Amino acid sequence: MEPGNNTHISKFLLLGLSEVPELQPLIFGLFLSMYLITVFGNLLIILAISSDPHLHTPMYFFLSNLSFVDICFTSTTIPKMLQNVQIQSKVITYEGCIVQMHFYILFAGLDDILLTVMAYDRFMAICYPLHYTVTMNAQLCRWLVLVSWIISGLNSLLHSLMILRVSFCSDLEIHHFFCEIKQLIQLACSDSFLNNAVLYFGSGILGGVPLAGIIYSYSKIVSSICGISSAQRKYKAFSTCASHLLVVSLFYFTCLGVYLSSADTQSSEASAIASVMYTVVTPMLNPFIYSLRNKGVKRALKRFLGMEIFNRPICPWTEETPM
Repeated sequence: MEPGNNTHISKFLLLGLSEVPELQPLIFGLFLSMYLITVFGNLLIILAISSDPHLHTPMYFFLSNLSFVDICFTSTTIPKMLQNVQIQSKVITYEGCIVQMHFYILFAGLDDILLTVMAYDRFMAICYPLHYTVTMNAQLCRWLVLVSWIISGLNSLLHSLMILRVSFCSDLEIHHFFCEIKQLIQLACSDSFLNNAVLYFGSGILGGVPLAGIIYSYSKIVSSICGISSAQRKYKAFSTCASHLLVVSLFYFTCLGVYLSSADTQSSEASAIASVMYTVVTPMLNPFIYSLRNKGVKRALKRFLGMEIFNRPICPWTEETPM
């Protein structure tokens, strides 16, 4: 079949997670619940941190940015899915699909890089505690977040421009609940070798380099913790990293599982279901993981919700920064 011009493509069909009509109300209710929990949970984390001056530290600054990115990440994909289920439609416009893909890559990349920045912050706090407050100053923290946005923005822009150069034929069915770039490339009628090369190269750089940085940071952290003589100080040092390490594990293991899978149709359907873990479940769990395991965040949440009145100031540097 001759490839068509992109200007003639007006829509794609998002097949979603299941085509069984009886399951659509269940899927709608489940994803609506998870989306609302994600938005309100992460928004609550942001408001609690911003309202408590004791949490205006690098660790919580990065956490609030991660919560904001998680809200945007889920808002890129789930609302359109909910709309399609509600109106019993599978259609997404060509322009809407490209825009959704662009912002999905942007916020997924930001999640990836911010998790690495947070690992670096914990590395400095535990391995170099005497230099921590000087090194992790407000200006550096802002620059780290800004650079994260720039890198992820350039990556998503490159992928968007690359997908605009390919042509699509009549088979416009996407076996996913959002416009995932790998599936779009598979639908291309024109030569997509360059697109695949850029996709895997970019995934290797933005996935491999941050992961290597996280592994290196935590290898040094574990080494430093093992060198602490006091059991109480060991526990305190480990507790500041446990939440972040759990979030990193959820994000990376599910991402690697999806993108290392084969590209046939059956695998694509399985990948769509597996991708729910890092596109929906992980952003939803982040507020619970950080709030339940972090005393500073729990106190801030109680104070923000009016459940507790503090009679004395709390110093987060001595409590959250071990050693």
